[in-house]
Amino acid sequence: MKKWLREPLFHFLLIGGAIFFLYGLLNNKVAVDDGSHIVITGADVDHLITLWEQKWQRLPTPVELEGLVEAQIREEVLYREAIAMGLDQDDTIVRRRLAQKVEFISSELTSPAEPTEADLADYLAAHAEKFEVPGRISFVHIYLNTDRRGEHAQGDALLLLDQLRKPALQVDIMTAGDTFMLSQQHEQLTEHGVARLFGKTFASKLFALEAGGWKGPIASGYGLHLVRIDSKTNSSQPNLDEVRDRVRDEWFFQQRRAGDEVFYNELRKRYEITVEFADSRSQKMNGPATK
Repeated sequence: MKKWLREPLFHFLLIGGAIFFLYGLLNNKVAVDDGSHIVITGADVDHLITLWEQKWQRLPTPVELEGLVEAQIREEVLYREAIAMGLDQDDTIVRRRLAQKVEFISSELTSPAEPTEADLADYLAAHAEKFEVPGRISFVHIYLNTDRRGEHAQGDALLLLDQLRKPALQVDIMTAGDTFMLSQQHEQLTEHGVARLFGKTFASKLFALEAGGWKGPIASGYGLHLVRIDSKTNSSQPNLDEVRDRVRDEWFFQQRRAGDEVFYNELRKRYEITVEFADSRSQKMNGPATK
């Protein structure tokens, strides 16, 4: 399929044609129908039956079907009377609902064609950060309470670090340091996961270290920590096959949003918009509507 068939402007032209076609149909209907004729078609009845069956897992009885049809007629009668009385005017909820329906129509009509391999590969390359596989780290830490130790905290941490680096001393890491509210050992955390527990600064400094051996001290909002990184993986970029579904979903979302923006911007050009501010000054937002 040629690339121009996927262009948002081409989609807009299709939308415009569809809207003018529907407008013509509605105008023809108004010419022959003064609004007093209500028709419940066979398709309408089938739709009511389908909805009933989906909800109750059985077909409606004749009496129930008659009630469904009467409810549909009642809704149509009240709807037409509300329109005739102008109750749809200046109603925020109605305005938003109608605007949403136009957006839904736009989304349906501008639905892009299935992306090619090249489309997906290009999108992945252009938005690599969205699909990055985060690095993970497993570590053990010993906590030193700076509030309790005061000015001696840094010296105590360096002395303990020296002892930990001497295997012959056999330091019991479970009892070394001070009591801490969180776990002493953490497995396969991302940098975001570490930041949630210890803060962003601690996480950044921890991920900058190499695995193996005791290191530190690293400060957190709690105090000082001596750490031993048991394993660490760096962030990486997946290939397309590993994230194909995610890339495809993101691609469709972006294409639909681009199509919606083209559709809206073209409609907006038809209006001259003036915003009246509280101090009575007015500002025109764009030129006159296209005639």
